[in-house]
Amino acid sequence: MTSFLRSDRSTPVAIWLSIVAALVLVMVVVGGATRLTDSGLSITEWKPVTGALPPMSDAHWDAEFDKYRQIPQYQLVNRGMSLEEFKVIYWWEWAHRFLGRLVGLAYALPFAYFLIRKQIPKRLILRCAGLLALGGLQGAIGWWMVSSGLADRVSVAPERLMVHLGLAFVLFSALIWTALDAWRGEARQPLPSPWSLMALGLMGLIFLQILLGALVAGNDAGRVYNDWPLMNGTLFPRDYAGEGVWGTIAHSQGAVQLHHRLLGYVLTIVVIWMAISARRTNYVPPPAKRLIMATTHATLLQVVLGIATLMLVAPLWLSMIHQFLAAVVLGLATAFAWRIRRV
Repeated sequence: MTSFLRSDRSTPVAIWLSIVAALVLVMVVVGGATRLTDSGLSITEWKPVTGALPPMSDAHWDAEFDKYRQIPQYQLVNRGMSLEEFKVIYWWEWAHRFLGRLVGLAYALPFAYFLIRKQIPKRLILRCAGLLALGGLQGAIGWWMVSSGLADRVSVAPERLMVHLGLAFVLFSALIWTALDAWRGEARQPLPSPWSLMALGLMGLIFLQILLGALVAGNDAGRVYNDWPLMNGTLFPRDYAGEGVWGTIAHSQGAVQLHHRLLGYVLTIVVIWMAISARRTNYVPPPAKRLIMATTHATLLQVVLGIATLMLVAPLWLSMIHQFLAAVVLGLATAFAWRIRRV
């Protein structure tokens, strides 16, 4: 009977959510590789169920290649590509979609099991159901993103890539927070402290920097202005302005890279100031101090990696590490914000 009593905490639920968060992280990295290898448009249809199987015969491969040859990316960028070259980009996109399906199953099936067994803390049921809905929405947004590159473009729209990546990081952070809630139980602090508000603000800054990084990736802006700290020898990019305000914010290579750089400087100053301030106060408990120090160290490493990625013209392996570390920074900041609310 005791297994059917709903408690305020559940270690199995915490482990499950942590595993799903790790899978989301893997998917983010593979998605980054898919974007960097220009593989995202290789599968031109969205088949949530039947698309789980890759081509199983030469005829099937020829059919998929024929579909790809109809879109602008092939006609304007990859004309003359061989079938074997097509298979390389196809497998990247297929792996990304397969991971999406795997994450969905890894979440939905245990969720149903824990719900039936009444092992999910009551206060977390609606939140877990909301995460399941967001995961389904992420699949739809992924296709919405891909569809933007099938007609009038040779790549996906940068703003749609930003939305797709942003939601992935929202899911990643929410999974970590919910896993910690399931592990430790409900916080007893009724009102947020100034430190908890600052911690949430830090999470917001990191998330915004990730969104700006998505615009850099979506515009291939890591392949221009590859000197630092200047931009082709100047403080301000010469081609900053795009076509209108939105064209500048979302589509100008010079603008998106400059914005990503500037917020990186601001974020570095903020996280260092928070780490120093946390060490000097007794209000922040030792576990939270360790988390903000870890966040600071990871942020500084991320800055170094970002500069190296830029100056080396965004090699695939380094760009993947840079995206992976962005998730680590957000994950640590999430854990810090969660912990600071429990003083």
